[in-house]
Amino acid sequence: MADGAVAKAGVDLSPGARRLVHVNGRVQPGEVVVIVTDPTMGRYAEAVAATARGAGAEVTVCIIPMRKRDGQEPPPPVARAMAEAAVIFSPVRVSITHTRAMRAALEAGARVCMMTAYTDAIMTSPALLETDFEAQAEVCRRLGAAFTEGEFVRLTSPRGTDLRFGIEGRVANVLTNIPDPGELAPVPDIEVNVVPVTGSAEGTLIFNASVPYLGIGILEEPIVCSVRDGAIVEMAGGAQAGFLREHLESFGDPHCFNVAELGVGLNPNARLTGEMLEDEGVMGTIHIGIGTSHTLGGEIVAPTHYDLLMWEPTIAVDGRVVQREKQVLV
Repeated sequence: MADGAVAKAGVDLSPGARRLVHVNGRVQPGEVVVIVTDPTMGRYAEAVAATARGAGAEVTVCIIPMRKRDGQEPPPPVARAMAEAAVIFSPVRVSITHTRAMRAALEAGARVCMMTAYTDAIMTSPALLETDFEAQAEVCRRLGAAFTEGEFVRLTSPRGTDLRFGIEGRVANVLTNIPDPGELAPVPDIEVNVVPVTGSAEGTLIFNASVPYLGIGILEEPIVCSVRDGAIVEMAGGAQAGFLREHLESFGDPHCFNVAELGVGLNPNARLTGEMLEDEGVMGTIHIGIGTSHTLGGEIVAPTHYDLLMWEPTIAVDGRVVQREKQVLV
């Protein structure tokens, strides 16, 4: 099935599958591998499954109905399978990352390679095929340590972003893309993220790169947000900003506007494409996650979690600049 699907599309998915299984997932003989997919993403699921079986793993492919929104729970039998897996791959169109099922799997020790909204372009991109993930891991750990040891962050950009928030007591999520047990890898998005202390974010955010969700993609006009008491209270801009604001308001839950995450892209081969798992790894960008923070180590559970990206960030922790555009300064 996998070979036929690949041949029909005219794209060889096997090099990407080999990288995902052997480099990122580090699948070993006898390990239980669970692949969660949906009816639209079978080509990627089958390519990874065939490679994992070739590595000697015990592979189960779970095909779930298309989720209606990001963060909707997978069916209970699939959640139970995830909790028993050593390695999980998730080629799904709509994200299941920020779910209780994923959190339970991580707490049980799964290594997770997220493949949300994968495309042929991602599967064959230099960001996946050419990146030295081991070499970037140390950079990730240094920046993660700065966040974990810090108490206060100030984020600025030349376009006018100026956001301040507390991080005391927060533990940074270091996503090297070569996950250990209990860790996520949003391959090929190498990043480090940290959750603001709930209610502490204040200031202005100006996003001018992308919103790689809901079909929005690369931004045509900046999205300008005012933040007060930890949440976005105003969101202005062009048609894309209006569409995003109306979508968030449709849930009737103010937690959808919670400032949930500061994430720093650290993949030197990633390029801005409008696709989530490549965009969020682009060096020289940061993203602010809004909505659920629980799955990242916070307290807020919302119906959604979306990331908004900006270029040319400067990040200071306790007054010391730790990131300026593409430079990590720790």
